[in-house]
Amino acid sequence: MKILVINPGSTSTKIAVYDDENIMFKVSLDHSVEELKKYETIGDQYPMRMKLVTEALESNNLKLEDLDCIVGRGGPVAPLQSGAYEVNKALCDKLLNNPMAQHASNLAGVIAYHIGQDLGIPAYIYDSVATDELREIARITGLKEVRRSAMAHALNMRANALKYAKSQGVSLIDVKYVIVHLGGGITLSVFDGGKMVDMVSDDEGAFSPERSGGLPLRKFLRLSTEMDEETMLKKLRSQGGLNSHLGTTDVREVEARISEGDEYAKLVLDAMIYNVAKAVGALSTVVEGKVDAIILTGGIAFSEKVTKALTKRIEFIAPVVVVPGENELEALAFGGLRVMRGQEQAHVFED
Repeated sequence: MKILVINPGSTSTKIAVYDDENIMFKVSLDHSVEELKKYETIGDQYPMRMKLVTEALESNNLKLEDLDCIVGRGGPVAPLQSGAYEVNKALCDKLLNNPMAQHASNLAGVIAYHIGQDLGIPAYIYDSVATDELREIARITGLKEVRRSAMAHALNMRANALKYAKSQGVSLIDVKYVIVHLGGGITLSVFDGGKMVDMVSDDEGAFSPERSGGLPLRKFLRLSTEMDEETMLKKLRSQGGLNSHLGTTDVREVEARISEGDEYAKLVLDAMIYNVAKAVGALSTVVEGKVDAIILTGGIAFSEKVTKALTKRIEFIAPVVVVPGENELEALAFGGLRVMRGQEQAHVFED
């Protein structure tokens, strides 16, 4: 069964073709800043990215008619359940014209839909970043006007949860996991009954290489009056965390500074780890401490220094499993394969 997977990012479009669980080829189609400046909106980029995808398939001698289905990354289109959604016209229109947030990943479903329509094969998005299965109690905040919603690295988190459960010979429905995604942004989730019932977003919890994480509100409010919204968002989401303290987003560079005796770099990295551990502890209370495993994943999980220090703080809760990196293309392909084999049922989107 041949599956095309599509993962658009801000400056690239990654695609791959899988034959069952085996990858046939993958390629990253890069988009220059100059090229992207031609387009007023992300939706306007669709024809350009679509053309590059089809050309890449042809150059790799893949016949479109050999495909069985197409799976695109699930962007921040709307609050969705975990798993697959078949891209129908309503979902395609929502992705292109009225998503919850503008992001290049929304184009994955649009490209998948149009190729699928031409070939008469199903197109899906899978584990959207807006996967939102929070329990009602988790949505309530101290201001009635502000409700929590989920926004996390759902694709990588759920893929690793499923993979680890399978390795243990159990179903994800029957276990309770805390998943920690350690990347440019750090997010956490807790799985119970097969669903992500609560999470810590990158603006609530630990700071990260790029994000500020949660901040003391009164002090933040005083600071925010000095900036417009766009400047403040940039400060919070790309100039925060390690970047704010140390002028870099590269954990490897921070570790090199520490090895050369930089005590402040050590303090800041330790503080990031400390705050991640606090978030793990907080999510553990959601399942009353009955956690079967804590899974550390994402790019920073390649750092033995970080994972060892974090494990030392949290291993009293549950066994800690380190699965470094993220393989989004594989996660998309395996998700589509489960749907095509009847192991999962795709959801139907209604706007």
